[in-house]
Amino acid sequence: MATTTATLTLSSADLTSDALSLSSTSTLSEAGNNTGLTQTTGLRRRTFSSALSAQSKIIDANEFADDEAHKVYFKNLSTTASEFVTVFIGATEVGRLYAGDFMFIPWSADTTGTAADIDIKTSASNMSIEYMVFVQNFA
Repeated sequence: MATTTATLTLSSADLTSDALSLSSTSTLSEAGNNTGLTQTTGLRRRTFSSALSAQSKIIDANEFADDEAHKVYFKNLSTTASEFVTVFIGATEVGRLYAGDFMFIPWSADTTGTAADIDIKTSASNMSIEYMVFVQNFA
């Protein structure tokens, strides 16, 4: 059984009146059991020569089994503070990732309701992203 662990650590000396130190760890497992996720798309990088003003599909939900425990890692590799990537699941905007920002989210590839594809828009040309899907099963 594969074991993949995700850890998020948040710390700040001056965000609140006391120092902030928060850490949370989770073992990535299949839906409904303790079996570890055993598959991945592998770490992928893409560079876009021009800004994407319309949503562009990055992750196609049809490639993954419906309603299983998939996890998505996504990062904006830009070093220019004003450049951002807007992330969508279907038509719903999840948010913007500015230079160096990342996200790690659970994701359902269930396409029976609203579209579950993950799309992006970029704010500038020559922007790079990296992403990976940790997968319970491919379709």
